[in-house]
Amino acid sequence: MDRLDALQLFTRIVEVQSFSRAADMLDVPRATATYAIKELEARLGTRLLERTTRQVRPTLDGQAFYERCVQVLSELDDAEASLRHVASNPRGVLRVDMHGTHATRIVLTRIDEFRSRYPNVDLVVSSGDRLVDLVREGVDCVIRAGNPRDSSLVARRLASMPQVVCASPDYLARHGTPRHPEELGGHQAVRFFTSGGSADYPFELSVDGALRTYAVGGWMAVNDAENNVVCALRGCGLIQVPRFHVEDELRDGRLVEVLARWTSPAMVVSALYPYRRQLSPRVRVFVDWLCELYEQKFGAR
Repeated sequence: MDRLDALQLFTRIVEVQSFSRAADMLDVPRATATYAIKELEARLGTRLLERTTRQVRPTLDGQAFYERCVQVLSELDDAEASLRHVASNPRGVLRVDMHGTHATRIVLTRIDEFRSRYPNVDLVVSSGDRLVDLVREGVDCVIRAGNPRDSSLVARRLASMPQVVCASPDYLARHGTPRHPEELGGHQAVRFFTSGGSADYPFELSVDGALRTYAVGGWMAVNDAENNVVCALRGCGLIQVPRFHVEDELRDGRLVEVLARWTSPAMVVSALYPYRRQLSPRVRVFVDWLCELYEQKFGAR
């Protein structure tokens, strides 16, 4: 393993706190990774990593060396990206995480187009609604709805998705149709919370020119967008979701829009990636392609 590969291996080990996970991410044998770090430590004349049975942590010297390595590797990415033939023909593995709905209904339905454009980029896609620690888990880019809260990440807006409040005909037959947002308090909702269980999102509607929130109770709570819609279809309550997610159900009458006179705020969706990978050619071309994809579906950002 050459010196540059050893630096990349070392930074990944620090980020994921594991020799085996870092070796898997870089597609090298565990034994090779162990030998490369021992060789690096011998060359530098200092111990870089503290190994325990549960995790790997940098020593004080290792932390200082890690921070310099991040700068060096970022500058190398910058140098490579400045070369036109590299920027236009990136290669390597790109790890992406996105909500299941965005994966199955937007991105993966056209992923072959990205592969045709960039045949040397291999994709590893994970999906779900849980929060992801990009650095620790070695993820290069995530697609997330809502306003980004982590200021340490670069956020690039992909779209503003119109939302709709709706319910099944069965639910409306049993509970009535709300005629004004103030009537939401007397209804039930399929409540939505984060994977950590730390939030239960209220409904939001523009009333008299001001955005107002309405807490709606309910006996069903989920943390997955697909399950949210499934529960609404089964009459469990009202939901407020991006219109694209339920356009087929609205068209065939399995769900019915309510409170259409009051505008639901658009839901922002963004691509997020760590600052140090800002200039990575793989990330850059993928996010550029995502921007095209989302603009075609939802219009200008």
